[in-house]
Amino acid sequence: MILKEFRTHFNEALSNIYPKTEIDTFFFILIEEKLDLQRIDTVLKPDFLISDEILSELNLIIGRLKNEEPLQYILGETEFYGLPFKVNKHTLIPRPETEELVEWVINEVTELQNYKVAKLKTTVISNEVEKSIKILDIGTGTGCIPISIAKNLNNVELTAIDIANEALKIAKENAVLNNVEVQFLEKDILKAECLPQQFDFIISNPPYVRELEKFEIKNNVLENEPHLALFVDDENPLIFYSKIADLAKNHLTKNGLLFFEINQYLGKETVEMLQQKGFKNIELKKDLFGNDRMIKTSINT
Repeated sequence: MILKEFRTHFNEALSNIYPKTEIDTFFFILIEEKLDLQRIDTVLKPDFLISDEILSELNLIIGRLKNEEPLQYILGETEFYGLPFKVNKHTLIPRPETEELVEWVINEVTELQNYKVAKLKTTVISNEVEKSIKILDIGTGTGCIPISIAKNLNNVELTAIDIANEALKIAKENAVLNNVEVQFLEKDILKAECLPQQFDFIISNPPYVRELEKFEIKNNVLENEPHLALFVDDENPLIFYSKIADLAKNHLTKNGLLFFEINQYLGKETVEMLQQKGFKNIELKKDLFGNDRMIKTSINT
């Protein structure tokens, strides 16, 4: 089968399940991954011959897509913040909104590093101070948050926590894949009485989807991604935020910052919870889709 025929076949096979834009995205990812072709090649090389072996593999993938299995799980990888990450059924697939959270953190860390360098004014001393910036990610999953930060910043120490041992295995592989150092710890944060040490930055994208919101979740997510990392009880949807905030109060350094990715419907409630716990300078930020999605706050004025 030639490329233009395969594209027609691909579209027809999936047209009753996915919108056209999503089918096109799947198609271009697959021809790059399996045929080493770029988007422009659909125009330049429409008669490119696909071998029977590769065609058989592509048809198996079409079958899995028909069952609404995420393409990232099928391929075993995805991209986040411009970096490659392995994924499987034990990890959530990283979202674009979380890239915005990472960007926010990187900017804040950079600002702190620049401030310390300017204050001390000597290269030798400033380098030592920069190394003291310690960052913790709670509920790390694939490790996409700490790994992306480590890849884009110098002189920071990254620690990451997750309850799921299988997720931590993937996170460790991703750290090696991206050639960064992150300390990974297996811990149930809801049962934790303390954190490993003091941190300048604590970040978390914990489970926040309420059971009542399941109807909004697509089947490819609902039927495949780990519910442990997605859902919380309707009666106590801020359970992780409240616990992490309590831990942060005792384990953030002076002027340290706490960052959350949040449920878009619970921005007001999350802010109020943090205020009640004594947090200051609470900033609620919208994501690229215009939804309340991120919070930055500190315990010191």
